Amino acid sequence: MNNNNSSKIIRVACFYDGSFFVRVSNYYKHYHDRKSYLSFTGIHEYIRQKVAEAEGVDRRMVQLIQSHFFRGRFSLQAAKTANALEADRYFDQLLMYAGIISHYYPMNESVNPPQEKGIDVWLAMEAFDLAITNGFDVLALVVSDQDFLPVLRKMHARGIRSLVLAVDIRYTDTQGVDRSLATSHQLTNEATYALNLSEEIDSPHRDEKLVENLFAAPAKSPYAKPALGAPRRAG
Repeated sequence: MNNNNSSKIIRVACFYDGSFFVRVSNYYKHYHDRKSYLSFTGIHEYIRQKVAEAEGVDRRMVQLIQSHFFRGRFSLQAAKTANALEADRYFDQLLMYAGIISHYYPMNESVNPPQEKGIDVWLAMEAFDLAITNGFDVLALVVSDQDFLPVLRKMHARGIRSLVLAVDIRYTDTQGVDRSLATSHQLTNEATYALNLSEEIDSPHRDEKLVENLFAAPAKSPYAKPALGAPRRAG
């Protein structure tokens, strides 16, 4: 715990691997007892609270200065064919109202299943660019891949702390196939602060109010299981 920052604003920048976040959120809606999607604003408040606890400051002293969401996106024609335009527009609305800056990159639709390519590099470059041009104190990552290790190390070299919001989920889908959603242990071991979101949600000792706020109120599906098939990372 750092008690030297009790009167200083802690500035947090949050970066999402969009495809990973959506898969985790879909799990909580379709396979978990919560039966709800994750809430962006709830995630942000959770991060603020946890940073405040770790840094030894009041939550009001922790401010989210920017939040960025990166994901591959299908072409207009492919989305029209799959009747996915409304879901795309609704998701964009959620990002907009949560104050999240969206970054989309064209999907590689020439392979089956379609693939995302370059998202990790783009996210890392934008995070580092923000650190150089605007500056912040804590980088919060909602990601899974150990490919983000270099950006964590770059941040640490600049005196910026890191927070990784991790999950470790095992489940069986509706087709009887065993699935997993897990954040790289190399990533969490390197992070200044590593939070296991799935563990906290299921903990009998959880802060129920804090956890409850992580979930969206029942509403029209904001994520809509992609009719085009879940995108897959290249390479």
